This record gives sequence, structure tokens and C-alpha cells, in this order.
Amino acid sequence: MTNVKNSTNMSESQQSICDWAEGIFGPVADPRALVARAMLEMKELDEAVADRDISEIGREAADVLILLYRLANQFGLDLDGEVQGKMAINRARKWSAKGDGTGSHV
Repeated sequence: MTNVKNSTNMSESQQSICDWAEGIFGPVADPRALVARAMLEMKELDEAVADRDISEIGREAADVLILLYRLANQFGLDLDGEVQGKMAINRARKWSAKGDGTGSHV
């Protein structure tokens, strides 16, 4: 049986998540497998959003993020740092809103 720690006892990081996943699932043979799995989790997230199932939305979004942390780790990237850098770029851009809560840079 796998040792499960109470999530209130520790704060997860990209590294702790990746260490856990490698211990459970083994090393990543091909990073594209993580992308494929994230796409499946995105489909599950889409279904949860369509159903307006708040708790399931949270769990599925977390599954996607966990896979993205693992993917970034495969390339020696700090995903949180990448988000900070990308937001600096995004904040400096001009944007066109599409009226549906999304948009694109111009």
C-alpha cells in the first residue's frame, strides 16, 4: 500500500509532485506521453465544466496542472517561474477581447 500524507501537513511544489509521480509511475520514457495524458485530463475537465461540478472541476484542473509540472520538469523548467515570465510578457502586450472571456494579442 502506498504511503499517503495528509495534504494539510505539507505544501506541494513542482519538485515534490514530480518526485511522488516518478515513485508511483516510474520515469517518463517520452514526454509526449505526459502531453497525451494531459489532453485526456482536459477532456475530463471540460466534462466537469459542462456539468458545473465544482469539486470535479477542481480535481480535474489539478490533474492537468500536475501533468504540466511533470512535463516542465522533464525539460528542467520551473513552471511557476515560466508563468511569471509569461505574465510579464502578457502584461506588456496590447489585447483584443473576444467578448467571451478570452482574447488574443494584437
